[in-house]
Amino acid sequence: MKFLLDTHLLLWIAGYPERLSEDLLNELTDPANELVFSAASLWEISIKSALGREDFRVDPRVLRQGLLDNGYVELPITSEHAVSTDALPPLHKDPFDRILLAQALTEGVTLLTADEQLAQYPGPVRKV
Repeated sequence: MKFLLDTHLLLWIAGYPERLSEDLLNELTDPANELVFSAASLWEISIKSALGREDFRVDPRVLRQGLLDNGYVELPITSEHAVSTDALPPLHKDPFDRILLAQALTEGVTLLTADEQLAQYPGPVRKV
């Protein structure tokens, strides 16, 4: 299965794996699954880290390289992803979460999230 991880899951797997359930860790380390991260997540981390957000204190360059080194696949943001956000119901106002969901829908991958609000969207999104 192919999974797109939301920003917080990326931060947790890289620095706080104890926040993830054992079942989720097993799923994420299963070689049969392909793990994907979005350029939007690194953009979000860069912005929120620069703003001094405590929960985003990580060097996005180091995180990106670590993800790539560990076999994650980078998903760029395309114009197709951007225009697909207009079809999403207004359940969530966070533009980063909305682009992640649009990417999951467009690419046919499952978005894994810890965000209750984001998980309310119909489609390929799963709360973990």
